[in-house]
Amino acid sequence: MTRYEDAGVNIKRGEEALARIKEHCRSTFGPNVAGDVGAFAGVYRVPGAPGKVLLSSIDGVGTKLNVAVLCDRHDTVGYDLVCHSGNDILVHGAAPLFFLDYIAMGRLVPERVEQLVAGLARGCREVGCALIGGETAEMPGLYALGDYDLAGAIVGIADEGAVIDGRSLEPGDVLLGLPSIGLHTNGYSLARKILFDTLGLTVRDAFPGLEETVGDVLLRPHPYYGPPVAAARAAGEVRGMAHITGGGIPGNLARVLPEGVRAEIARGAWPVPPLFRTLCDAGKVSDAESLDVWNMGIGMVLAVRRADADAVERAIGAAGHGVHRIGALVRGDREVRLVGG
Repeated sequence: MTRYEDAGVNIKRGEEALARIKEHCRSTFGPNVAGDVGAFAGVYRVPGAPGKVLLSSIDGVGTKLNVAVLCDRHDTVGYDLVCHSGNDILVHGAAPLFFLDYIAMGRLVPERVEQLVAGLARGCREVGCALIGGETAEMPGLYALGDYDLAGAIVGIADEGAVIDGRSLEPGDVLLGLPSIGLHTNGYSLARKILFDTLGLTVRDAFPGLEETVGDVLLRPHPYYGPPVAAARAAGEVRGMAHITGGGIPGNLARVLPEGVRAEIARGAWPVPPLFRTLCDAGKVSDAESLDVWNMGIGMVLAVRRADADAVERAIGAAGHGVHRIGALVRGDREVRLVGG
């Protein structure tokens, strides 16, 4: 049985690190801070603009970059980064404004930097924000030749009274899942261990059971969910949203639940894409582990008022996007449980 920890990633260490730094962060808060540590985005009131808040998020692409290096394909990971970051403020109802990037290499390769920024720019056009600047650093000795890191921050805006934070969630609300395209930008350390070490594949080999190469499957883009979310919000009351990234459905959906509310996710309520089944079978990954590491086919979860659920589903489908009814909220401890077969 292969675990995320076997690939070098310990989720509990990450949780401990977050717990250790929370009070340090809170010690800097002033009256304009309108959110807390642990949300998908930070929230800050705009001085001189009553009722307006800025929402911001910063992230990286993770070890998906290793796949980009192996494939020598660098024009997609920037797109992934912007879409991932855009989704993190989207769940709170923010409209994106601008993006800043950070690129670090052991030795700068101008052509590669251009490819990375081309992907960032494409992502910004998709999300609807401006790429207004960034930092490019050359750090020999810190990065191996050919390796690099890519990170970035997005800033958006919203009316403070319209920020979606999950506080209005209540038992009876329906959970809708928007399908993922692939791994997006999470769980690559475990996927690489299974594909490259256990199965002995390369990025040029065919992905088991699929017509695409391993490289093509692993570099599938991280989509921006703005259009289906806009369709959903136009059709009914969306009370909470969770972007399914590291930690999977259980870890991310729990972040938006209020006290006294439990989310119950129905097993088998959506089709698990073949790539996840291959990874689980080849790596003998348990159901619980897979759901904690990968999105398993659901990239975004929307919690909607039960009376609006049918209309929201129809609106998302009519706009050309997939959607699955995956569960509901009930009274109970603030947690996510999987139920059924």
